[in-house]
Amino acid sequence: MNKIKLFCFPYAGGSAMVYYSWRPYLSADIELVPVELAGRGRRINEQLYKDVDELIEDVFQIIKYEINCSSYAFFGHSLGSMIAYELAQKISYCNINQPSHLFFSGRGAPHIEKGKKYCLMDDNLFKKEVLGLGGTPPEFFDHPELLEVFLPLLKNDFELSESKIVHKGTRPLDVNISAFFGEEEDLTKEQCGEWKKYTKQSCSLHYFEGGHFFIHKEIEGITRVINYKLTGGIHCNGAPAD
Repeated sequence: MNKIKLFCFPYAGGSAMVYYSWRPYLSADIELVPVELAGRGRRINEQLYKDVDELIEDVFQIIKYEINCSSYAFFGHSLGSMIAYELAQKISYCNINQPSHLFFSGRGAPHIEKGKKYCLMDDNLFKKEVLGLGGTPPEFFDHPELLEVFLPLLKNDFELSESKIVHKGTRPLDVNISAFFGEEEDLTKEQCGEWKKYTKQSCSLHYFEGGHFFIHKEIEGITRVINYKLTGGIHCNGAPAD
């Protein structure tokens, strides 16, 4: 039996490496495929994206051959959720092989306005606010040689993540959705539930302890949901995922 591919997209400033630790927790029937974005990891020397369209087209070119010959799903956290959604819309309009499931994490539905605009902050306030989110190691801001590389990447990612995207005739996707949130996220339960408007199929909501970067401490719980949704609940060690 062919494995289902799980394409994972990182948050602002993140690399594909953030998902490598998931492998021991995923079902043996799931192939983890972390997607590296330009400007980081093995693509560190590539130019940063100038807009969301360029980002989505780049990712589409990376995965387009794999999605045509395999069952697959998307997972994205924060900026990664936006990538997963926009990519799913592009695939829907292209009328090619659709994902079997979409996992959106740490982000409200596309029409929900974000409270803070990080991309408009000066560097000092930006650093303070980003550190407050908890996902960026403080040492990145303590070493000038790291900051010189990391700060432009991080600010560019936030600008992409906070871009206002206007769709002409956006359609609800014909794909099951699962949305993950930290209980201390800056989103109300009503706002979280707005994801249900973006699918013709089922939409389940899952809450975890912590704030925006709950994904680092809740790997087992997140992957348990993914295993259940994609394979019927069998973990790689044979334990049920309830």
